[in-house]
Amino acid sequence: MKSRTHDAAMAELYRSDPALALDVLNGILQDGDQAELLIMLRQLTHAFGGMQAVAEHAQLNPTQLYRTLSPKGNPALSSLTAILKAMGLRLAVLPLDAATPE
Repeated sequence: MKSRTHDAAMAELYRSDPALALDVLNGILQDGDQAELLIMLRQLTHAFGGMQAVAEHAQLNPTQLYRTLSPKGNPALSSLTAILKAMGLRLAVLPLDAATPE
């Protein structure tokens, strides 16, 4: 049996269960943990064809994408939205509680 890295296993899981990927991503965004966000985005990048493919769709230089998603990365909002858009996702703002403001 060939072993896989944790990131490869997570990428496969997210590819096969997009709803889980969205739940995990939204949970990370809610918690505000940038390190976890970058890990998740790296895993999603692998799920969406790899760094080169996502960089092309996001119209980013692959080296820039590697740096942006590195553990020391600090993605600008424009880069983050481009990366998410390349994956068919977007950021959204929601009220803190479930009640709709009147």
